[in-house]
Amino acid sequence: MVLDRESQDSDSSSSSEDSGDEDTDFSVGQEQPESSSHEESSDDESEGEMETENAPSGWNSKNGKIIWSPTNLETLRYVPAPTNITPGPTHYAAARIRDPASSFSLFLTDEIVQLTVDMTNLHGRRSVADWREMDCDEFRAYVGLLILAGVYRSKNESSLSLWGEKYGRDIFRATMSHKRFHQIGGALRFDDKLSRPRRREDKLTAFRKVWDMWTYHLELLFNPDRDICIDEQLVPYRGRCRFKQYIPSKPAKYGLKIWAVCNVKTSYAWRLQVYTGKAGDRAEVNQGMRVALELTEGLQGNVVTCDNFFTSFALGEELLRRKIALVGTIRKNKTELPPQLLQTRRRAIFSSVFAFTLTHTIVSYVPRRGKNVLLMSTKHRTPGVSEGQKRKPVIIQDYNRCKGGVDNLDKVVGTYSCRRRTNRWPVALFHNLLDVSLYNSFVLWTTIDPAWKQPKKYRRRLYIEEVAEALIKPHISKRGRLPRSSSAADVVTDAQSAAAGPAAGPAPGPAPGPAPIPKTKCRKQCQLCTDKRRRVVSTCCKCKKPACKDHCLSICSLCFK
Repeated sequence: MVLDRESQDSDSSSSSEDSGDEDTDFSVGQEQPESSSHEESSDDESEGEMETENAPSGWNSKNGKIIWSPTNLETLRYVPAPTNITPGPTHYAAARIRDPASSFSLFLTDEIVQLTVDMTNLHGRRSVADWREMDCDEFRAYVGLLILAGVYRSKNESSLSLWGEKYGRDIFRATMSHKRFHQIGGALRFDDKLSRPRRREDKLTAFRKVWDMWTYHLELLFNPDRDICIDEQLVPYRGRCRFKQYIPSKPAKYGLKIWAVCNVKTSYAWRLQVYTGKAGDRAEVNQGMRVALELTEGLQGNVVTCDNFFTSFALGEELLRRKIALVGTIRKNKTELPPQLLQTRRRAIFSSVFAFTLTHTIVSYVPRRGKNVLLMSTKHRTPGVSEGQKRKPVIIQDYNRCKGGVDNLDKVVGTYSCRRRTNRWPVALFHNLLDVSLYNSFVLWTTIDPAWKQPKKYRRRLYIEEVAEALIKPHISKRGRLPRSSSAADVVTDAQSAAAGPAAGPAPGPAPGPAPIPKTKCRKQCQLCTDKRRRVVSTCCKCKKPACKDHCLSICSLCFK
């Protein structure tokens, strides 16, 4: 009987141990199933109470300040706040856009043009010996030529070949001479250099006025949708600059870094901020959080998507106070993460582990063996997983859908980029200003007039060509000297006749407007040369045959009679 009692005690103890192991397998926060038998001993009840008291209440973070739960039973439901704005072009933009040229002029405003013309003329009078004053029409024509060079994919092509008679294009020679184009590009300035010592504390002082005026209109003309994206943009530049950055993951690697907020649906650049380096000798702490808060200032009800440079637990909390949700990847060295999410051993491929707080959700997804991806979201509050083969979490699907706003902007801007090689960083920023303005104005125009050139798949190229033509035409119509090339001369003549046509009445007589430009004489071969015929312009006064200087005689009018 004693042996039987001991065996019964061992069986009961083993069963209680097995039940304890089964209890630890349940996720924390779930309701545990009630026991079927109510006839338990008081000792077993006391042991069960001790086990529940010793059971962990969640996963502690590395810093011990945050407790994560494997279930979302205590997580609050996400209710998006209203944005209080209508997405798309604002009423200010819709009332002023009539054609593609007027859409682009909302970004390259008359104030920016006038400031650039004044500062360029000021520098030209100081440094260029034979400087000729530039007006606003000539500056717009200069910008139009830069845009056309981008349309023709000639950003790396020599400007001399663009003006060449054999392989060049007539529109460049018809607008201005190659010498004048280089003269304007060399004297292009955006501030008074002599007044910079008073503004030495600002590293962007050489371009600050133009930049502030331009970025103000970016926000004025467009309201973003609910989904926005924050990322960095690198303007290619390898010259001397105090805040030049090296980013090996970018195609250009060296350049000027710009923090950008883009609309996910259209990739419209809504807010931009140039990174001018660290303020003091020490590196900035929580730089990603500061930049994200500054770029989203004034917004409400939006969902921000960003990469692991910006994402943190503190950023998610601060954005929630502003009624903004956050979705982004998070680095594995963050101290607010629990160690349980970092483990990849013995985890199945395409498996997901979730962790929750009241307002935050973190998922650890294993796309392949030995690697996991961590994402944090304040928008998703449930452990949602897709039904596909890879069983991706819903957080990852939303992140993949919204993460490419700024990257797509870089792609479309680089397709028809007007940037040229330069040693001055303000000019590099000005070229990027033109590229972004062209794309943003295209978004505004196609949103207001969706049927414009709808059947064609290269609408953006047609739009850029139309904008460049509108910028060039006023200067061509005022040109007083005909270019040497006959084809370029025909372009000037046609433009001037078109500009003077509406002003001319039905009455006979010379039409008002610019004086007609005489046609240039064509070169012909000398009729008297035998071995090598020269191409000359001079002709005989009697037979009208072309003759070179070796077969011509100089005679006065008295002897000729």
